[in-house]
Amino acid sequence: MGNDAPLVVVMGVCGSGKSTVGQELAERLAVPFADADEFHPPANIDKMAAGHALDDTDRAPWLAAIGIWLAEHHRAGAVVTCSALKHIYRDMLRAQAPGIFLVHLAGDPQVVTERVCARTDHFMPASLIDSQYATLEPLSADEHGITLDLALSVDDLVAAAHAAVQAPARS
Repeated sequence: MGNDAPLVVVMGVCGSGKSTVGQELAERLAVPFADADEFHPPANIDKMAAGHALDDTDRAPWLAAIGIWLAEHHRAGAVVTCSALKHIYRDMLRAQAPGIFLVHLAGDPQVVTERVCARTDHFMPASLIDSQYATLEPLSADEHGITLDLALSVDDLVAAAHAAVQAPARS
């Protein structure tokens, strides 16, 4: 994979702006886009809609499906959104699609709560935000990616993510 065909995972808690940033980043990179919500089995959506957090067993087939989708797009590049809250979840994605670039949208839980409460078209209730922050493991030094402040404008987030994705890989 070269810089002309990046595989990007836009990650973060629910309400962080993953879908909006991911769609615009994919457009700017001229690569396919997928939202991780599309990969959830119905049982996962039902569980979250009922206010119950997913566990690792629930997430495993979902992460595998996302990893397969990324692997299928390794030549053309792609952008996918995925909470990817734990390092081990990101390892699962990397096992299917080595070389992914992570864009972590991070920030104030209050901002995220306000965003989630304002949504009317999503199954994830605001009551699960605390569990997502409790599960979240920030990017570590061994992960190829960038952390951006979700309070920035969408344009600024997309520009920063695009610049980071296009930058030469660290050695």
